[in-house]
Amino acid sequence: MKTILAFDIGGTNIRTGLFSEESIEPLYIKKIRTTDKDHSALDNILFLIEETLEKYPSLTAISMAVPGSVDNKQGIVFNAPNVDGWKNVPLRQTIKEKFGIDPFIENDASMAAYGEWKHGAGRGHNYLLYMTISTGIGGAVIDDGHLLTGFRGLGTEKGHMTIVENGPMCSCGQPGHLEALASGTAIAAYVHKQMAEGVETILKADPAPTAETIAEAARKGDALSIEAYRRAGYYLGIGLASYLHIFNPSCIILGGGVSFSGDLFYKPLYESLKERVMNEQYLVGLEINYAELGDMAGLIGAYQWSLDNL
Repeated sequence: MKTILAFDIGGTNIRTGLFSEESIEPLYIKKIRTTDKDHSALDNILFLIEETLEKYPSLTAISMAVPGSVDNKQGIVFNAPNVDGWKNVPLRQTIKEKFGIDPFIENDASMAAYGEWKHGAGRGHNYLLYMTISTGIGGAVIDDGHLLTGFRGLGTEKGHMTIVENGPMCSCGQPGHLEALASGTAIAAYVHKQMAEGVETILKADPAPTAETIAEAARKGDALSIEAYRRAGYYLGIGLASYLHIFNPSCIILGGGVSFSGDLFYKPLYESLKERVMNEQYLVGLEINYAELGDMAGLIGAYQWSLDNL
């Protein structure tokens, strides 16, 4: 029986699950901090692999969902902004040299999309666009039953399309990207700026409003909070219209905390999408679904990806 150790690496936590080929229900799951005062992210990954191999020495594969820019051909993490010290990390080579196992290494949004396609909200669709809207914006594409990753695995960075020239600065250092306009971070930044300029709101400056507390204020009728979500949905609709023109999916899956804000976000998003799409035929038969797998999407996707490519 094949056993696969899957990782979902985030800026705060590393989650790992051991799977058999027979089920998407893991044999066990463990979560630890990504870094601590004595250990780097790589130290903690190697520790988790060692711990698993002590119990399961016949491990078949290791598969990793990794944030940031990842060369999936060479297994190098070029840049993971939310993981301390992760620039040009030869992750595949390090693991292979230490354990003799050649790991699968893919972008985390790609693996979440793969999990949702195989086992979640994208079942039955072979043309799929996945978007996760939370602290940042990530995404991936399934086209004709194939995960698109590009020449070096750097493709389909959905949050980094330029929407507004010289717009707000994105976390990547470029202005006007979708992530800087429609993510949870962007919603909070917009509200902070408006509050600093004296716009009235029921929100308090301390503690600083988050996307979640802004959504709560919007549901209570706070005009600034409603506008913050309207604005984010509007810009995401613009981005999605462009993606429909490029990929023509039959299904869009929306994940991440911001996407679950209901009509605050969805209504302006869909109105903007309808206004911007160049032909209504792009909307015919199109499903827009909410992600189903929650924080298991990356783990399940990494597991399934390795199982399908062994």
